[in-house]
Amino acid sequence: VAQLGDKADPAVQDVRVDGKRLAAEPEYVYILLHKPRGVVSSNKAERHERRRLVRELVPHKGHLFSVGRLDAESEGLILLTNDGALADQLMHPRYGHTKTYEVLVEGEPTRATLEQWRQGVPLGDEVAAPAKVRVLSASEQETWLQVVLREGRKRQIRRIASQLGHPVKRLIRTKIEMLEIGRLRPGEWRELSPREVRQLKGKLSK
Repeated sequence: VAQLGDKADPAVQDVRVDGKRLAAEPEYVYILLHKPRGVVSSNKAERHERRRLVRELVPHKGHLFSVGRLDAESEGLILLTNDGALADQLMHPRYGHTKTYEVLVEGEPTRATLEQWRQGVPLGDEVAAPAKVRVLSASEQETWLQVVLREGRKRQIRRIASQLGHPVKRLIRTKIEMLEIGRLRPGEWRELSPREVRQLKGKLSK
């Protein structure tokens, strides 16, 4: 029986109230990774897969979910966490969380082309949702665009850009909601600060 002032750690001790054991609070991990090109977003390698996995870049014990998958040839921000509820909410399309990309395309899209992208482009039997698209820099040979999406169809940006006549040469995800890749170089990672975790959860709860 506990006395006033007693301390206990539910993670290593059996603490019960009215015969019911108190569960220890899970220790959640939130890691922001800059995925390099050529690295696969999957946590588990498919058969005959020889490329490195994002999970191999982070020396953390235990299972981690990859939030916000990227094609192997794309690069940029991926969140790794063992917080399944947060991962599900970030990945589910019905929540419409924003993802920001810097995209290098061939040629120089016209205003009409960019406006078509902003309004939504047919992809198969459906139409991609409107996107925010703005020019960062441009020349006749290639153009850097910033693209902000609220949905994540498979290879969506690459498919739209190619369909509009400006194939993607490079694609970097720079933000998921308020999380930014900052100065992390490809292959580098860091844990989210307690403030970032609070901000992210606060954003998701709205």
